[in-house]
Amino acid sequence: MNPRPRPVRESPLRPAGGRTIPTTPRGAAVSDIRPWHVAALTLADAGCDVVVGLPSDEPGLMDAARSVPGLRVLRVRDQRAGACAVIGHAAVSGRPAVLAVTSGPSFANALTGLLEASSLGAPVVVVTTRVPVLGIGRGGFQHTDQAAMAGPLTKWNVLVEDPRQLTWALRRAVHLAVNGGPGVVLVEIADEVLRGPAPEHRPARPVRRLRCAADSEEVRRAARLLAAARRPVVVAGGGCKPAGAGPALRRLAELLGAPVFTTAAGRGVLDEEHPLACGLVGLYTTPPADGLLAEADAVLAIGSRLEETARMGWDALAETTLVHVDIDPAAFFTALEPEVALLGDAAVVAGQLAAELQADPPAATEAGAARLAEVASVRAQMHTRHLAPAAPDDPDAPDGGGLTAPEALRLLQEAVGRDATLVQENGLHDMWAYHHPVVSVGARARVITPGEQTMVGFGLPAAVGAALADPSRRTVLVCGDGALEMGLAALPTAVEEGLGLTVLVLDNGGYGWPRFVRAEEGAPDTLTRFTAPAHTAAAVRALGGRTARCTSAEDLANALDDAAKTHAEGRVTVLTVPVRDADVPVGVRRVFATTPPAGAAA
Repeated sequence: MNPRPRPVRESPLRPAGGRTIPTTPRGAAVSDIRPWHVAALTLADAGCDVVVGLPSDEPGLMDAARSVPGLRVLRVRDQRAGACAVIGHAAVSGRPAVLAVTSGPSFANALTGLLEASSLGAPVVVVTTRVPVLGIGRGGFQHTDQAAMAGPLTKWNVLVEDPRQLTWALRRAVHLAVNGGPGVVLVEIADEVLRGPAPEHRPARPVRRLRCAADSEEVRRAARLLAAARRPVVVAGGGCKPAGAGPALRRLAELLGAPVFTTAAGRGVLDEEHPLACGLVGLYTTPPADGLLAEADAVLAIGSRLEETARMGWDALAETTLVHVDIDPAAFFTALEPEVALLGDAAVVAGQLAAELQADPPAATEAGAARLAEVASVRAQMHTRHLAPAAPDDPDAPDGGGLTAPEALRLLQEAVGRDATLVQENGLHDMWAYHHPVVSVGARARVITPGEQTMVGFGLPAAVGAALADPSRRTVLVCGDGALEMGLAALPTAVEEGLGLTVLVLDNGGYGWPRFVRAEEGAPDTLTRFTAPAHTAAAVRALGGRTARCTSAEDLANALDDAAKTHAEGRVTVLTVPVRDADVPVGVRRVFATTPPAGAAA
């Protein structure tokens, strides 16, 4: 293992010279300041810019945040949706987001979304209340052992029992949410603190994201291993995003002449039209790029814990030389034991490795040129195989016409461009959107996916948070019909905030993934099929949005034109495309060794 990482520099969570946080809320005298106001000021001071939650019985953090310049308040209808919204907001804004809840069902209802936030490494600060001390152990109303419930999901939790702890606890919470491996932190504030006098608030600088370099000797050893490899591969994970590692990663890959794959969370780190970009890894790898992974003799993984989804269908990885880069030492030796573990910031360490390779870059050798030609050939095959429209007499064309999921996604991409914010779910048919080049994202895109937990209903509330963070961006959600229904509680929030969203629903009339697995096992699938008519379209129209059911390319193209206008008006459009059970994503077929049934999409 490496010696302790060497500090290099800090990066602010907001631009230098930004807003100045006032010492009192707007229109308030010093004598009127309550502890919640100090909490809101402290969070804003630290670099947070949104508080998400439901209003509590008494005025709380959300009410106080409304009086603080620069803090936005997002009211949701469901704490579960609120937890997903903070994930989407943090992914687009690059700042930690705050979820405000209270002890009891409010806190417990948020846990599913916090499970996903923890899995993703999203910088989330959960602020909650604790019941009066006299009620603890004596049947206090809505008393919950919140620290115990959230313990496995949080990096740190603290109980504030003295007003003098309040500012320290909140600033430390933000620091831990964004530093090391980003994640979820929990701050409980005792009722006695909230009913007492407010502690003093002193404006402070933003909390900064700390950067560090890896041990120099270990970097040199890793560079030698990579340079000696005949078939190196780079895998970029979600940890590359907060580090801003894209440019350094691109330079490193170009020096190595190595194909670049990303995890789902890492997507968007590198423009997917870059000559070395080969799409996603594991379950989402698009053939024939899986051959590049199978034949790799060295893998450089940056900012990824290499969770199971990233390893699916990649059996050779366990026997491949691994150089692993991460800011969190806990990432190492989790899935695999690395030959070299480099502890440090993804961008800094990628720059260190590039500096070691630039004098004699492997890509400049004859073997490197051959490797680049091989990658170019694989990319060309991917585009030919997965972008060509199905001919009318193609056995994979849908029976009786209609759209396949890949065709619908290509039309969506043409309409919204490659730099939109793309929010994804993880049902069966919408997994086509994880496959490059069916969907191809640019370096300026924002891609938001569920983590390894893959909760259903994540997409719509995450899209609301993402759109709030940057309403000027086109925000697009791809999901299934079941997932949309489960996340529908977020729709009124989108309407209240005037957020333009475009939702493409790949409708299989139920839950496609369990249906697929049951079919593989020859088990009955009756329970996976919906029998009641869908209510989502009626709900969208009732709230002023647009809906369309599209069964042809012309239908969808026209509906997408209308969706652009609806987005500009700050309204929601839901476009539904019926899909067939046989339209199974290519990565799923590959991993499950499924022979596509007649009528399956290519």
